[in-house]
Amino acid sequence: MSSTSFKLFGQQKPLSELLGRGKVADIALWRNKRLSASILLGITVVWILFEVAEYHFLTLLCHASIAAMLFVFIWSNGAALLDLPPPRIPEIILSEKVYKDAVISVHRKLRWFIFKLHEIACGKDLKLFLKTVGLLWVLAILGSSTSSLTLIYLVTVFLLTIPALYEQYEHEIDHLAIRGKQDLKKLFSSVDAKVLNKIPRGPVKEKKHN
Repeated sequence: MSSTSFKLFGQQKPLSELLGRGKVADIALWRNKRLSASILLGITVVWILFEVAEYHFLTLLCHASIAAMLFVFIWSNGAALLDLPPPRIPEIILSEKVYKDAVISVHRKLRWFIFKLHEIACGKDLKLFLKTVGLLWVLAILGSSTSSLTLIYLVTVFLLTIPALYEQYEHEIDHLAIRGKQDLKKLFSSVDAKVLNKIPRGPVKEKKHN
């Protein structure tokens, strides 16, 4: 079997097309390496602070505010001494255009998610419906056994590593998947021949014909 006749995820389209060919696909496949690395580094730092170091959110917010105020204080006074323009952080952060773009982007993603969930819930594709219910059930079990932040961190790391690795080593992974599938078939055939077929069964009674 060649790798072109078998795909690990049962797909024949490019992985970027399956991920939507948008910003999500670019981040997951490391098209923009700086952005992908920044997201991975940021979520790792947050996970270490809250889960490993057991940092509290309010404490972190206060410390971050103090650091930001010190930075602005030094920048403002240094700019006045060096005859440089003062910082214009409120105009940048509180820009109406930035907030409108962010709200529109979140609304578009949320609308797409609800539309897809509604389409699956209608039951037009029974297999997809059962897969979605099973996935949500597994996530519920994982959520009860671990913290939500750890679960989000693991999912983020998975999304930022597995698709990129699969795209880079697609043929090798598909080849290993083919070998694994063939080995499993041989194992099942061997178990069936050596174990299951040797289990004694009762005599089959012949039907009497009048």
